[in-house]
Amino acid sequence: MTAAELLVGVELADPKRKRPREQFVNAILDTVSIETYDLSIARAHASLLAHTRREGQTRGAHDLLIAATARATERVVVTADRRGFTDLPGVEIRYVAD
Repeated sequence: MTAAELLVGVELADPKRKRPREQFVNAILDTVSIETYDLSIARAHASLLAHTRREGQTRGAHDLLIAATARATERVVVTADRRGFTDLPGVEIRYVAD
C-alpha cells in the first residue's frame, strides 16, 4: 500500500513535476523490499481490524494494511499520521514531524 500511495503522488503531479517525482519514487522503491500480503499479514490485519471495531476507532483501510504488515514482519511504521496508527496493539510506531 505504501508503494501505491507514493505512486498516486506521481499520477497526481502536475506535468512539470511528474517526471522528477516519478524518478524520486522509483529510487525509493528500488531500495525497499515489497512485502507480499500473505497469511501471517492477513492474521495480523484481521486482529487489528477486530481491535479497531471493538474500540470504535475505525482506521483507513490502507493504514491497517501497513500496520498489519509491520506487525507481522516485525518492522516499525514511520509516519507523520498520528491518527491512523495510534494505539494499535503490537505495532511499533515512530512519528516524524509533518
